[in-house]
Amino acid sequence: MSEQNRMADPQDDTISEDLLAAAEAVLMITEEPISAAELGVALEIPEHQVIAVLDALRLDIDGITEGSRRRGYELREIAGGYRYYSRADYAEQVSAFILGGATTRLSQAALETLAVIAYRQPVARSQVAAIRGVNVDGVVRTLVHRGLVDTAGTDPLTGATLYTTTADLLERLGINSVQELPQLSPHLPGIEAAGELNGEG
Repeated sequence: MSEQNRMADPQDDTISEDLLAAAEAVLMITEEPISAAELGVALEIPEHQVIAVLDALRLDIDGITEGSRRRGYELREIAGGYRYYSRADYAEQVSAFILGGATTRLSQAALETLAVIAYRQPVARSQVAAIRGVNVDGVVRTLVHRGLVDTAGTDPLTGATLYTTTADLLERLGINSVQELPQLSPHLPGIEAAGELNGEG
């Protein structure tokens, strides 16, 4: 491990500026959340020091460190990793820039289908259709195309294709796992009955 890429003193909370800069550089270019272990490999430091580096970066970015200012981006821990994101405070401005005023929201049908899959996964299309009361083949294809849903093998009894949500959905929702989803399943019509269905997907 190089001298510049380590904490200045094991008994000191001070972290070298070069190490902070190196961590920033890696976080700046990653397209998906990077785990502390992966960042440790890139920086050639142990994982516990990576956590200290990430904490120092967060304090600086949030304007808490003396002499720093609050940035328009933040460091989030999402989907088992870390990545820079624009702050929610500026979502309107970011959306205006990216979308040019246009919206690309999911339809009500897609949102309902996504909710059923999220709470019942892994689940077959026929089970989702039974809960929603309509054919969902096209909607599921759309969700798969958008990277929010993916296949997860087949039902051992029926051979139906099973679907689950993806890490990309967790990232978009800002959560680490589906266990962090709000407890909405009691409000989904027919949710309990769906567990008994084993139709073809």
